[in-house]
Amino acid sequence: MTFMRLSGLTLAAALTSTAAWANCDLPGGNVNILGNDFAAINAVVDGARACAGNGMSVSANLTIEHRDIQVAALTPNPAEYTSAIVANSSIVPLINGGLIRPLDDLVAANGQGLNQNQLITIDGQVMAVAFMANAQHLYYRSDILAQVGRDVPTTYEEVLSTAQAIRDAGIMEYPYAMNSKVGWNLAEEFVNMYLGYGGTFFEPGSAMPSINNETGVAALEMMAALNAYANPDFLTFDSNATAALWESGQLALATMWGSRAAPILDDEGSTAEITGATGLAAAPTVGGGGIPASTLWWDGFTIAANITDQDAEATFVALLNGLSPDTIMANNDLAVWLAPGYTPGATAQGVFATANAGARPYPMLPYMGLMHTALGDNLSEFLQGQESAQQALADVEAAYITAARAQGFVN
Repeated sequence: MTFMRLSGLTLAAALTSTAAWANCDLPGGNVNILGNDFAAINAVVDGARACAGNGMSVSANLTIEHRDIQVAALTPNPAEYTSAIVANSSIVPLINGGLIRPLDDLVAANGQGLNQNQLITIDGQVMAVAFMANAQHLYYRSDILAQVGRDVPTTYEEVLSTAQAIRDAGIMEYPYAMNSKVGWNLAEEFVNMYLGYGGTFFEPGSAMPSINNETGVAALEMMAALNAYANPDFLTFDSNATAALWESGQLALATMWGSRAAPILDDEGSTAEITGATGLAAAPTVGGGGIPASTLWWDGFTIAANITDQDAEATFVALLNGLSPDTIMANNDLAVWLAPGYTPGATAQGVFATANAGARPYPMLPYMGLMHTALGDNLSEFLQGQESAQQALADVEAAYITAARAQGFVN
């Protein structure tokens, strides 16, 4: 498999194009979009909805449960949705199941305005169109750091010492948060930390797991140390929860997605004191490693396999309308857009810094999704003090092997 590489993010995100852009002038078609629910995706879908009329219908289901829905929803013929908006990890089960179609013909007919780095090519075929880059990185309150005489942390060890200084000063008892909700979010935090320590998830050239080791233990122990400075209900924290805590002034340091920067820095839901002191920095390194403990992501759209060609073209064109330069410029600060029309701004600083410091892309292997699920299901007992790190990692490996054998990845 060959996926978009984000090492040239600074250049790629600033590219512009003067090529013709597809319009919505089609003789009908049904468009129904499944995707995640955050501001940038809402902007894209709103642009797609503008194509409704003249026999074309456009609807959407944007939900944080999209990953759990997509395979079952795209399996019937016809599929329940004509498009699934995906990221690095969530595209894999759709490809494995043959549930999305190659886009080469649609790109040739309608996609002349796309940047080349938006075309996600797998085994020589375009299978998705990427529209934004994302990464988790450090958010910090400069005013609170000034109160305790600390610089912006560049390592997670410095995050710990800074959080302790904030607590010792009586400013906040729980100054830090990450997206550590049991399930997908918790697994992603382990993935980030494990890669930051230099870990590899599988034995070389194999689908056999390789996480129950000193590196895996170190990653878990750092997660536990960080969460000692988080509110005790940290196992319920998703992006919505951490963003709300930040906007309400309850945090001084947090690891959050770059796509949350625009709504956090705007003038809604918070105060000028908080937004004015909020800074964005690269994800910290850990354990003496040289790269950020984070992963690079893209979000993009796919087209379902089990729909008519008319609906496929209507969906492709509608979503392109959601990525028109006018739409991107009108929503410039909502994301690190990969589409033409984007000018990098303040809200992109954390993602750019993380990418330019060498963060790795999320591992794109057919069986990584099974590992991610096993991690999300089996790490919370350690973080609650109910079992050792070694036992938690052994549980992860056992759960993964069971799932991987069922799908034929291991014997």
